[in-house]
Amino acid sequence: MVELLECADVPTPIGTFRIVYTGRSVRVVDLLERGLEQTGVPDGVRIRRPPFPVGSPPRQLSEYFRGKRTTFDLEPEPPQGSTFDAAVWAALCQVPAGETVTYGELARRAGHPGSARAVGGSMHRNPIPIIIPCHRVVGESGSLTGFGLGLWRKRWLLDKEGAWPLRSGTPEGPSDPAQRTLDARAPRGPRSP
Repeated sequence: MVELLECADVPTPIGTFRIVYTGRSVRVVDLLERGLEQTGVPDGVRIRRPPFPVGSPPRQLSEYFRGKRTTFDLEPEPPQGSTFDAAVWAALCQVPAGETVTYGELARRAGHPGSARAVGGSMHRNPIPIIIPCHRVVGESGSLTGFGLGLWRKRWLLDKEGAWPLRSGTPEGPSDPAQRTLDARAPRGPRSP
């Protein structure tokens, strides 16, 4: 039996996402915001409205944003992408919520050491953000770098997952020295004047 391609709009605190899927296979996640490139809805797609069935991709996305899940039991199936992109996206899916990875480290994990810039291109081409968690990729210094949905959303997502702030030595790092960071030894106690 062939499963129908379905589409649903999922409202979240950072905008409404349109998810295109069949069964547990996700093809596209688009942020519905003026000025952002949209993939569009293919012809013949069945439009789903809430309440979404338990375990369905839109339900899982909604649960993620409500803090009821940190992982997805879904199969990302981007409609296009190179073999390099597929290797990078697969490696990225192994980075759990609450952790980040640099572009260089992700390149190494994907089997392409030295390809940090190309990994950045793969992040830009990722048609399934959040589920393929490109927001978890940071610069070598631990700083926030490009994110197609806006850096403020990247920061929001990392904060939601408990991976923010990144490093105390970056401009985006914490002002409170007792706040958790990725530094080996985060300073503790009150800040000196």
